[in-house]
Amino acid sequence: QVQLVESGGGLVQPGGSLRLSCAASGSIFSIYAMGWYRQAPGKQRDLIAGITSGGSTNYVDSVKGRFTISRDNAKNTVYLQMNSLKPEDTAVYYCNALPARGDYWGQGTQVTVSS
Repeated sequence: QVQLVESGGGLVQPGGSLRLSCAASGSIFSIYAMGWYRQAPGKQRDLIAGITSGGSTNYVDSVKGRFTISRDNAKNTVYLQMNSLKPEDTAVYYCNALPARGDYWGQGTQVTVSS
């Protein structure tokens, strides 16, 4: 069983930056492709960035060039560096395996971009 705990969210002004972290329990973390997902109010939860066990990354167009996903398998942690934040990035951010597993969802971390 893998448990995922997201952290690092908060309130930031447009143009600002945040770094999210996702700490995973379980020694099998390193074999999973991982993703960051987000859910804005009234919208579905969407995948926005993914990283394979070998470190290859992919992004949706709306965050490409602004967000960077990375992982440290020794620390069982995946990160999301978010730069040039926009109000439309406001959402609860979650990490999960890729593809997502229903039993891995954590509480998420709230990111609010507002002046």
